[in-house]
Amino acid sequence: MEKIQMTTPLVEMDGDEMTRVLWQQIKDELLLPFIDLKTEYYDLGLPYREETKDQVTIDSAEATKKYGVAVKCATITPNAQRVEEYKLSQMWKSPNGTIRAILDGTVFRAPIMVQGISPVVKNWKKPITIARHAYGDVYKSTEYRVPGPGKAELVFTDESGKEQFRQTIYDFECGGVLQGQYNKDSSIISFARSCFQYAIDTKQDLWFATKDTISKKYDHTFKDIFQEIFDTEYKARFDELGIEYFYTLIDDAVARVVRSEGGFIWACKNYDGDVMSDMVSTAFGSLAMMTSVLVSPDGKYEYEAAHGTVTRHYYKYLKGEETSTNPVATLFAWTGALRKRGELDGIQALVNFADKLEQATIHTIESGVMTKDLVGLWEGETPAKGVNSLDFLKAIRTRLEETL
Repeated sequence: MEKIQMTTPLVEMDGDEMTRVLWQQIKDELLLPFIDLKTEYYDLGLPYREETKDQVTIDSAEATKKYGVAVKCATITPNAQRVEEYKLSQMWKSPNGTIRAILDGTVFRAPIMVQGISPVVKNWKKPITIARHAYGDVYKSTEYRVPGPGKAELVFTDESGKEQFRQTIYDFECGGVLQGQYNKDSSIISFARSCFQYAIDTKQDLWFATKDTISKKYDHTFKDIFQEIFDTEYKARFDELGIEYFYTLIDDAVARVVRSEGGFIWACKNYDGDVMSDMVSTAFGSLAMMTSVLVSPDGKYEYEAAHGTVTRHYYKYLKGEETSTNPVATLFAWTGALRKRGELDGIQALVNFADKLEQATIHTIESGVMTKDLVGLWEGETPAKGVNSLDFLKAIRTRLEETL
């Protein structure tokens, strides 16, 4: 068959360890034979980040702003052990965090569902997408271990040097702990717009939850900004599509989510999203079956797998041992990016190819052929056959070729 032609390149961000190996296998087996693949390539592997003093990460994010669609492999965020292992000059920041900050984006994570692997919550029939506001709050907090009795105060001094606010937090009668956290209107506004836009793109209801009854300034600001932006910018479009924006308290949201059948976007503040995304992914089956897309308020998209670089399998791979690493989330990062590129450029063949590749992947698993991590979750009637990563990709290719 003639290869599908692309007009605008994708921004391709290569990564680390076992996912880097899978990245190339996916391209060789499932993309390059069928697509005249155009990408602007950036190597975000840790050795090259070190070589460029992390400038390559910044360049890849700027390229995403230029071209509008990126696909990213999983990358290492180095700790002290990685600094020693890779002989790094410093402990480089998370590439995801750097890219997210430059794009001012929100991360949306959703499970990939297949028949034969049932969610732990039996009434969940459709995916639940978690939208996490990955800025500020406890992750950017200032903390202090209080050594003994004394007064803790919250003080704000404006840019002219004038004190505008001072309030006692607590008069400590003994030792304790103190934490100050913040957020910005501009970041919350971007979060809201990304969530509303993604709900429109995917034609799903959007739920948002905070604890505004207790946090009457901090959380209430989130609630107020979301409501104002919805009413003034998005309500008409939501009504036109027949989708809903729903606000409730976070504890009520948890109860409603558990009782629901899924099929909506659940927007969460930073900590809530951190916790709930792991809960949802585990309850649906596996982090290796979880998509992730970063969406900016002005409509730039960066697709990636929700999981890490699968270090344990990579060390086995280096020894020449066979691995059965699940490539599905990484593969769906590619299909998500290709579909969006096709939609933006008006290339229906590219959209159709992405759809068919996802269907071939799901049907391969449903036929009983899967990587070994899924075998223990399998409940299908056909006996599960655990295969290595490359054989799994080849099985997908066989099924894909039948549909093209």
